Amino acid sequence: MPHPIADAVRAAGVVGAGGAGFPTHVKLDAKVDTYLINAAECEPLLCKDQELMRLHAEELVDGLHLAMQATGATRGIVAIKAKYHDAIARLEPLLRPGMELFRMGSFYPAGDEYVVVYDATGRLIPVGGLPLHVGCAVNNVETLINVARAAQGTPVTSSALTVAGAVSHPISAVVPLGVSAREVLALAGGATVDDPVLLDGGAMMGRVLPSLDDPVTKTTGGYIVLPRSHHLIRRKTRPEEVKVAIARTACDQCSYCTEFCPRFLLGYAIEPHKVMRSVGFAGEAERGWAQLGLQCCECSLCDLYSCPEDLPPKDMCIRSKRLWRTIEPRPAPLPSTGHAHPMRDHRRVPISRLIERLGLRAYDVFAPLTADRLEPAAVRLNLRQHTGAPACPVVKVGDAVRAGELVAEIPAGALGARLHASIDGRVVGVDESAIRIQR
Repeated sequence: MPHPIADAVRAAGVVGAGGAGFPTHVKLDAKVDTYLINAAECEPLLCKDQELMRLHAEELVDGLHLAMQATGATRGIVAIKAKYHDAIARLEPLLRPGMELFRMGSFYPAGDEYVVVYDATGRLIPVGGLPLHVGCAVNNVETLINVARAAQGTPVTSSALTVAGAVSHPISAVVPLGVSAREVLALAGGATVDDPVLLDGGAMMGRVLPSLDDPVTKTTGGYIVLPRSHHLIRRKTRPEEVKVAIARTACDQCSYCTEFCPRFLLGYAIEPHKVMRSVGFAGEAERGWAQLGLQCCECSLCDLYSCPEDLPPKDMCIRSKRLWRTIEPRPAPLPSTGHAHPMRDHRRVPISRLIERLGLRAYDVFAPLTADRLEPAAVRLNLRQHTGAPACPVVKVGDAVRAGELVAEIPAGALGARLHASIDGRVVGVDESAIRIQR
C-alpha cells in the first residue's frame, strides 16, 4: 500500500520541479536508505533555489523528513554549494537526526543526478540506471517544499523561478501556474534589449521559448533574457542539418569535449569526440558507434564550453541516441570503468569561468526573491507538465473554479500528475493540450 505521505503528494500534483517533472509520489513509493536534496542549482544566473532555502528552510527540512519517512531512508543529505552561506545558516540548526549538509564547490554541472549522488555518497549509478539502483532518491529544493505543503493539504498552484539577463530588475519570484512569460518578464521590469529572446530553464540546458505567450509550468525554473543576436541564441536556434554538416566537416578530434564530459569523468563509456567522428561515416558504420553517446546527460558543457571550435558534440550525442534506438537487435550499453577518472577533480568547470565563456558576465547579478505577486486576468494550464501521460480534464467550459481546486486527473493506470486551478475564475477553454481559466 502507498504511504499516506505519497498519497497526499499524489493528491497535490507534486512533480520534480527541477527537470522533466517526474511525479514525486512514485519516488516516495520506493524504498531507499538515502534521500538527497539536490540544492546545487548549477545553471548560471539562476538563484531561486537558494532564496527558497533561505526563506522556507523549515518547510524544506519538513519535506525531507516526510520523504525519509515514506521511503524508509535513514540518511538525509542536503547537497548544497558551500558559498550559499545564508541558506546554510538557516538550514543547519533545523536539521533532524539522520540529516546532514554536504557542501559542494561552485562548478557545473554539480546538479546532474549521477554527479550529485557520487559526490555526496560515493556511489556510482549503474549504466543507464537511476539513483534508486544504489539506494538513493533525489529531489530538488522546490519539490521537497511542495511535499511539505502537500502533507498540509496544499496542492501545487505556483512555480518559483528566476528572471535574469537583459532585464531591468533581475528577480526571483513565485508566480501562478499558467501565467504567460510576457507577464513574468514585466514583473522584472521588462527587457532592456529590442527583440528579446527567453531561454526557458537556463543558459546551458534551457530551450528557446517559442513565444512570450507560452505559460509557466510546474517545471519552469527560470528565464534567461538575451538579445536575439547573442551567441547562445544563435547556437540554440541553429537547424539540425546545419549542425550535422558542421560536425562532418570541422571537427579536428582534439577530444576536449570528452576530457571535460562529467559522465566520462565518472567512468561512463561516453566519448563525444568519437561520436563527432562517426557523423562522417555512413549507415551501419555510424550506428556502430552510437553507443558512445548513450550516457550523455545533455548538460551542454561539450557544446558551449569545451569545444574550441564552437562545434555541436552534445547535439550529435542526442542524434546518436536516436540512431541507437533504430538498431535491431539493440546492443546493450557499454559498461563503465566502475571508478571515477583520476583527473576528475582537476577538470571541474567553475561557474565563474563558465559565465565568462558564455558571454554572460554583464548579467551576473543576484536576483532576490520579490514579494510582488502577479494577479493574472487569465491562465493557461498545460495538461502535460510532467513525465507521463497528460492529465485528463474534469472540468468543462463555464465551470466556476477556485484556486487549488482539481481541474485535471491522472488517467487510469498511467504515470502522471494531477492539475489544480491556480486562480479563482471560470473555465473558458478546454482542449487536448490545456485548460484556460479567466477571472
